[in-house]
Amino acid sequence: MPPTHSVDLNCDMGESFGAWTLGNDAALMPFITSANIACGYHAGDPAVMKQTVRAALKHNVALGAHPGLPDLVGFGRRNMDISAEEAFDMTVYQLGALHAVAKAEGGQLHHLKPHGALYNMAATNAALATAIAEAVYKVQPEMVLYGLAGSELTKAGEKIGLKTAHEVFADRTYQANGTLTPRRQPDALITSADAAIAQVLRMVQGGGVRTQQGTDVAIRADTVCLHGDGTHALEFAQRLNKELRAAGVQLQATAPRSAR
Repeated sequence: MPPTHSVDLNCDMGESFGAWTLGNDAALMPFITSANIACGYHAGDPAVMKQTVRAALKHNVALGAHPGLPDLVGFGRRNMDISAEEAFDMTVYQLGALHAVAKAEGGQLHHLKPHGALYNMAATNAALATAIAEAVYKVQPEMVLYGLAGSELTKAGEKIGLKTAHEVFADRTYQANGTLTPRRQPDALITSADAAIAQVLRMVQGGGVRTQQGTDVAIRADTVCLHGDGTHALEFAQRLNKELRAAGVQLQATAPRSAR
């Protein structure tokens, strides 16, 4: 039976730093279709960026820049009071770094997805979202901009002319307005693999998600985020990949738009 739906499986990677190792990137690569690679602000360093790019290219995984706030200690998950101009500059700087590493390794960037607090801030702040979208457009307009489904970031990308991928999360719960439950709340994460997979299948095949308030909201699922730093991340990635395929879902990175 031919696939009736298609979706991208993305994972945040390259988040080790110096002597500190995070995640199991090499083992996860065969089970995803795109990698969001840290660019040095919240995690990552030149050597880690190079190693991650090489591993992604080996497995035909699409390369993505994963810029964050300049906060290594807080892993980029603490909000900072930045201006739209600063958001633009941070995005260009980090995008440029990974672009150079990818080119040196014979690869090409496919997408950009902000990290952590920058991602969440851009989901609701139109000015920050526009700045990030403009940065991507001015550096490489054929790239895909990944953002929270239905967010200000995807709206800004579409308005400026970028191709966007509306992102959903396998292991996060949702609020009635379509945003993610803040991590500081005890019910923010889905710890049951069965529940997480059921949520993904419903979002991909049914276009909806059950919120923490008990309501159903429509959601567009172009790409599913897997977190690679969890205790059972590898086992979950293997199982989700297998069950999506068994359900007739084709796994592939979102096609970038044609360059002008």
